[in-house]
Amino acid sequence: MVTIRLSRGGAKKRPFFNIVVTDSRNRRDGRFIERIGFYNPVAAGGEETLRLNRERLAYWQGVGAQLSETVAKLARRDQAAAA
Repeated sequence: MVTIRLSRGGAKKRPFFNIVVTDSRNRRDGRFIERIGFYNPVAAGGEETLRLNRERLAYWQGVGAQLSETVAKLARRDQAAAA
């Protein structure tokens, strides 16, 4: 099954997450199909916290990809911010 989930990057105590499309059997930070955005929970000042390519998200959901709980929350938050 294809899933859209977070892949952790960044340094110790400074998390940075890429939002990726991957096969659910792959490791969290392993191989992925496509990167469709990022989430920076510790963004300071004018830094961007969340960027999500809505077109690609809609495409992958259209072909059956499942969102993780956290990515679903982030997508709702991004949708609310855009409105």
